[in-house]
Amino acid sequence: MNSQEQQYAQELRSYLVGFGLALILSIIPFAVVAWEGLSSTSTLWIIAALALVQIVVHFRFFLHIDLSRQKREDLQLILFSVLLVIIMVGGTIWIMFNLRMRMM
Repeated sequence: MNSQEQQYAQELRSYLVGFGLALILSIIPFAVVAWEGLSSTSTLWIIAALALVQIVVHFRFFLHIDLSRQKREDLQLILFSVLLVIIMVGGTIWIMFNLRMRMM
């Protein structure tokens, strides 16, 4: 095998591992909700924790972003974008609830 074929095989393996992990991390919350054996608070915490793990899986296996020196700028850009979206959504929700309270 030449270098290009090895790189392709390694990338394909990375995508398949990521797909498998993402599939497992999607099936577990569905099973927890369908099982109905836990309290609603526990169920929400499990779903939130698995969602965070799935975000990390997507970053690592699909977006190829890890903590190496070369990829830190991409990660910082993504985290800054997420921060801006959180600020905009949070501010909008805050304003909407404030207006709702004033209308009552």
